[in-house]
Amino acid sequence: MTDTLLSRELADEELRELAERAGRELEDASATEILAWAADAFGPRFCVTSSMEDAVVAHLASRVLPGVDVVFLDTGYHFPETIGTRDAVDAVMDVNVITITPRQTVAEQDAEYGEKLHDRDPDLCCALRKVQPLEDGLTAYAAWATGLRRDESPTRANTPVVGWDDRRRKVKVSPIARWTQEDVDAYVAEHGVLTNPLLMDGYASVGCAPCTRRVLEGEDARAGRWAGRGKTECGLHG
Repeated sequence: MTDTLLSRELADEELRELAERAGRELEDASATEILAWAADAFGPRFCVTSSMEDAVVAHLASRVLPGVDVVFLDTGYHFPETIGTRDAVDAVMDVNVITITPRQTVAEQDAEYGEKLHDRDPDLCCALRKVQPLEDGLTAYAAWATGLRRDESPTRANTPVVGWDDRRRKVKVSPIARWTQEDVDAYVAEHGVLTNPLLMDGYASVGCAPCTRRVLEGEDARAGRWAGRGKTECGLHG
C-alpha cells in the first residue's frame, strides 16, 4: 500500500470516528448547534445540499456560516417551480448556490438508453442523473448537510444528526433529523424562509417532474414519489 493510500485510509477512519462521536454527543443539540459544529470542524470543506423543496437547512447554515456553499443538483427534469426556488434562494440568501449537472444531458441520455428511462428503469435514471453527479459535486468537501428528517418515512427513521457516509467517505450532517413537519412549518413562518410553491399545491415531497405526483389525504409524505412502484428513495441517501 502506498503512503498516499495509507494516509487516505487513516483519514477516513478518523473522520468516521469523528462523525460517530459527534452523532452521539449532538443527538439532543439544536439544528444551529449541529451546523455550528460542522462549520467549525470543516470550514470551507463543508457544504449544504438542497433539492429546493425548501431552503430551511440552507437558511440555518447561513446563520452560522455566511456564504456557505449550497449544492443544487439540476437533473434536467425539475419542475419550473424548483428552478425558480433555486434562483430565489441564490438572490436573497447569504449563501453560494452551486448548480451541478449530470455528465449527460437528457437528450444524450435518451440517445444512449432510449427515451423516458425514468419510466422503464427509474433506479438507473436516478443513478445517472442524481447519484453519480452528486458524488462528482461533493469531491471538494469533507462533510455535507442534508434536510433528511426521521418523520418523513420509515426508511429515514434512524437518520443520525451526524453520521458517516460510507459510500462517499464523507461526514453526513442532518441537522433537522429530529424535527417534525410542524417544526419545519414554524421555522418557515418565523423566518420567512423560501419554499417551493408546489408544497402549497398538494405536493408533500418534490422531486423530478416525471416521477412526482400530489399526495392524497392521509398518505405518507413521500407517497408521491415513484408512485405505484416499490421505489421510495433515489439512492442519494442509502
